[in-house]
Amino acid sequence: MVSVDQNTNIKLKLQEFRLEHGALDDAISRLSEDPKIDQFKLQRLKKRKLQLKDFIAKLEDMLIPDIDA
Repeated sequence: MVSVDQNTNIKLKLQEFRLEHGALDDAISRLSEDPKIDQFKLQRLKKRKLQLKDFIAKLEDMLIPDIDA
């Protein structure tokens, strides 16, 4: 069970991760259009974006209450 304080902290972290994920998405889109882009840098950005997606999914799961079957 997640306490109210933990719930608030999780929601704040979620918001932070979602903002960063969106910013990375925009940056990746812009950089992908540049023919001179450093592919290694682009790959690192994409990896970070995937990590954020995983973090977001885990935090969202923490906010869903357990249902007794």
